Amino acid sequence: MRILLITGPGGAGRTTVAAATALAAAGNGARVLLVSGAPADHLHALVGEAPGASAAAAPGPAAGVLVARVDSGEEFREELVALQERGSALLGMVGARPLGAEELTELPGAEQFALLRALRRAAAAPGTDLVVVDLPPLPQAVAALALPAQLRRYLARLLPAERQAARALRPVLAQLAGVPMPAQWLYEAAARWDEELAAVQAVIEAGTTSLHVVAEPGPGADAALRTGLLGLALEQLPVAAIVANRMVPQGSPDPWLAGLAAQQEKYAAQWAGTGRPGGGAAGDVPVLPLGHLGRDPAGPDDLIRLAGAQGLVPRDPEDSRARCAWTVEDRLADDGVLVWVVPLPGARKRDLDLVRRGDELLLAAGPYRRIVPLPSVLRRCTVSGAALADGVLRIRFTPDPDLWPRRG
Repeated sequence: MRILLITGPGGAGRTTVAAATALAAAGNGARVLLVSGAPADHLHALVGEAPGASAAAAPGPAAGVLVARVDSGEEFREELVALQERGSALLGMVGARPLGAEELTELPGAEQFALLRALRRAAAAPGTDLVVVDLPPLPQAVAALALPAQLRRYLARLLPAERQAARALRPVLAQLAGVPMPAQWLYEAAARWDEELAAVQAVIEAGTTSLHVVAEPGPGADAALRTGLLGLALEQLPVAAIVANRMVPQGSPDPWLAGLAAQQEKYAAQWAGTGRPGGGAAGDVPVLPLGHLGRDPAGPDDLIRLAGAQGLVPRDPEDSRARCAWTVEDRLADDGVLVWVVPLPGARKRDLDLVRRGDELLLAAGPYRRIVPLPSVLRRCTVSGAALADGVLRIRFTPDPDLWPRRG
């Protein structure tokens, strides 16, 4: 099964492109599942789904298309009610009164968790060849895709399984108290959360998962793309294609339209060949142009017309993943150092900051931060410098004589 994640700056037409991609793939004979948190009426209008159809999996107008709408409010209520039920004994012990589902209001951040759970379910859906996921705008999408790995790290630090003190005494204490001990309940919950997060992380990092970024070519989108793509690169989430949406036809006699078309062509060409957004290093991320209908798309016929033969369906995500791999270069013989090569297309020196802390590296790129474990060979080295050139950060490590294996 292939998974295609679609995001982009706000207002770029992500949902429209996601629906068009799903229909184009179905037209090629694939069985497609479209996952989106967009309002139900908007999805109905785009894919031609009957307004009264099931939100969970309703057939679209093209054979082989299913639509799964993410209802973050309902997901939040169900999860919190289930959590209260699992901890009912503990809540009763402290005199707490559980909240009813009708009392619960969705909290900020619930949309991200609901989307990740929907992604996990979609990846396990039987009889599906391609899952197209309509992600939130680019900044929120970067945060959501990075969330599973971040939360797993937090859980491992705050509730390490190997440090469960007095494990053998807990059953006895639980019998005396009549309820599971809080520490035991916490560790059991942490183990369950870690398992679920690991499953989502595996889907995001799988070699069969691709990412398309949708943007309307122009100076605002160029700046937003530069920042967003930097965040994706920091998380090692490769971009398989940039979809240049709402391209105005060239050759108009109207000076305003001709100027807009020229500007769009300039930025689309920059993204395609001469450099990355913001003037970063040249790359080989393809740009897929989508024309402008002169109005908002209003149904599957419009979407199929937009998709045309632009190749919206992803080909081989392995190529894009190879481009974003972080590798260690052995330069011990020539320079006495090991170099960790970190591709960060579009990065500028002032965007970056890095700190070595134990066996981890704290790396900041623009507004984004990531803490990554060092490869084992670099843990016995000290950081001796770093340089950014052509969108690639090279961090030099010098072997520590006290830790490095001695020869002879």
